[in-house]
Amino acid sequence: MVAKPSVDVRGRRALPDEGTRPLRADALRNRARVLEAAESVFASEGISVPVDVIAERAGVGVGTLYRHFPTKEKLFEAILIDRIADIAADARARVDSDDPGGAFFDFLQHLVRESALKRDLIQALIGAGVEIELAAAQSKRDLEAAVNDLLAVAQEAGAVRPDVTSAVVLSLVGATCIACERPNAGALPEDLLNIVFDGLRPPTVATGSKAGVRGVLRAR
Repeated sequence: MVAKPSVDVRGRRALPDEGTRPLRADALRNRARVLEAAESVFASEGISVPVDVIAERAGVGVGTLYRHFPTKEKLFEAILIDRIADIAADARARVDSDDPGGAFFDFLQHLVRESALKRDLIQALIGAGVEIELAAAQSKRDLEAAVNDLLAVAQEAGAVRPDVTSAVVLSLVGATCIACERPNAGALPEDLLNIVFDGLRPPTVATGSKAGVRGVLRAR
């Protein structure tokens, strides 16, 4: 019988290397500090930074870092999985909104904004050659399920066309994020999202109004 993975304070499953027993509160805090420090360091200085720099930034010993993440690759994987888990949690938190359509489209804006804010980190991890599909396969399925639930309530409210799937939504958002990486001077990110949003709405609801997108990428 396979033991169930442990769960941390943010509702995430522990990596296999961390064992199947729940981590103590101090260990959970150390793990979170390492991940936060690693995100910052990798984004600003690249993936070649020695792990002792990350440990120092996190305020833990190198041995503590290695107990949670035996290799740099495992640290990369954990960061990716945590990013996806955060997005999935955000989607689930919006499912019970009194405004299902607004919650759905606000989530898509959040997704694009997060992609922009984490651009340097994502590029660094991709440069590391991490097998994202393999390392984060289950997390991506969890994300698609969360988006599917959010999409379903928006469709029931008549805010999104009924033939759209969560896979289509995530593909459209991903394509928009890629386009925003190399923007054309004559095409603002807000314009792209407005067109995507109008395509997702039922024909009688689509507005084409820039009021639908509130400066998604201006935080960059």
